[in-house]
Amino acid sequence: MAQQTDQYKQILLSKELGKDVRFYTKGYGIISDPQTGKSGIVDSSGSISFDYPFKSEISRLSKNRFILKTKDAISKGKTALIDAKGDQLIALDNFKFRTWENKDRMIYSKDGKDCVYDYNGKQIIPFYDEIQFASENRFFVKKDGGWFIYDFDGQQVSDREFKENLRFYKGKVYLTTGARSGEVLDNNGKTVTTFSDHYIEDINGFPFLITKNVIKNKYGIVDENENVLADEIYEQAFVGREYIYLIHDNNVSIFSKAEKKVYPTDFHYVNHLFNGMFKSLKDDKNPKIAVLKTNGEIIFPKEYDVVEAFKIKDENYLYVSKDGEEKLLDKNLNSVLDDGYQIEKVFFDNLIVKKEDTFYKFLPKDKSYTELKNITSIKPFQFYPAIICKNKENLYGMLDEAGNEIIPFVYDDIFTFFSGDEVVVQKGNKFGVTNLKNEPLKDVVYDKYSVDRKKIKLTKGKESEFIDFTSSENKVLF
Repeated sequence: MAQQTDQYKQILLSKELGKDVRFYTKGYGIISDPQTGKSGIVDSSGSISFDYPFKSEISRLSKNRFILKTKDAISKGKTALIDAKGDQLIALDNFKFRTWENKDRMIYSKDGKDCVYDYNGKQIIPFYDEIQFASENRFFVKKDGGWFIYDFDGQQVSDREFKENLRFYKGKVYLTTGARSGEVLDNNGKTVTTFSDHYIEDINGFPFLITKNVIKNKYGIVDENENVLADEIYEQAFVGREYIYLIHDNNVSIFSKAEKKVYPTDFHYVNHLFNGMFKSLKDDKNPKIAVLKTNGEIIFPKEYDVVEAFKIKDENYLYVSKDGEEKLLDKNLNSVLDDGYQIEKVFFDNLIVKKEDTFYKFLPKDKSYTELKNITSIKPFQFYPAIICKNKENLYGMLDEAGNEIIPFVYDDIFTFFSGDEVVVQKGNKFGVTNLKNEPLKDVVYDKYSVDRKKIKLTKGKESEFIDFTSSENKVLF
């Protein structure tokens, strides 16, 4: 069998076995029988690698690790960690567990005590009073009344004892030691810096920290040496990657981390575009957009309807639209498109543009135009990493960003959804579902369809079937 997407493979296995296969990925899926309440695991060949003989529920932890929960009368409520063959790596017992996403560590709780196992059933940290996740690679372990830091290999990384467990963010945490004093710690419990005369509100921009005047409810900024970089006069403070945004009297000031300086503006708020350029937001007084530099210099006045920044082949570009006239500008604000071309779709490597009645694939770097032949229109308002097109025969299909056909032009209509990678296709008055691999997830035999955030509902006569959305990466919103 040719390589299939996980979703289509799941559908093929369901048909082959005559059972509903769910959550198929990385070579394994889960089956359950609603009549008997039994569950099992199926591999990519269609072989049932594990079939629990009693009522149960199986959920996935990782590629080939699962949680088995029993529901039969004898061992009701017991839990086990199993592999794809059903071998118990952590034996059936009455325990609770917590995990950290994409990390093969489990906090195992039983009889009021906690320990840590890896997904091979090896005990990493023995039983203590309590254990909490502190970050993606640290635990806080409570023993003898105090909290201590452990790594994911089960080693205690510091002798320092804490009164409470903490949560690290980007390897750091702020520990309050007084009303206006505290210290920043790294995830080994080592003091990075101390503060003695400020109430620290937010360290997410470290080494620049948000301070707060608790009495006046005002915010400011200090550096890691407690030098004041912005006085506590601001009503709000928001930390960004390169900038911190400070609001005072309904205007935003921009603090540049690189320059360690605050620049006031006349705008309520701004969003960073690239290279120290920002766009203003629309407001009730003026529903237009301006473009400005960090220092407040106005590049484009507040007269534009749309301003968007994006990358194409790792190069920054700016799209601006004013009174129906649109421009694509490079990082130096020079126009990229030739006159007469209109942007239809932005991808990560190129654009789809239109001039008169002809569509082209456009590469901004070398300014080349390649005609998309036999295309008469592109369906608007698509939130998808592909484009729905109509050809000269008035039939719909889909092209990828390179202009290659990925769904043939044989349909009367095609519908895409922001929720996932699935598309509804229509022939005559019947509907079906496919994906960008042109895999027939549901045949075109249904009378109607409806969608919500998680699934597509297809109805034929009085019977309905469902297909879950799979998450779509690299959705193009512009």
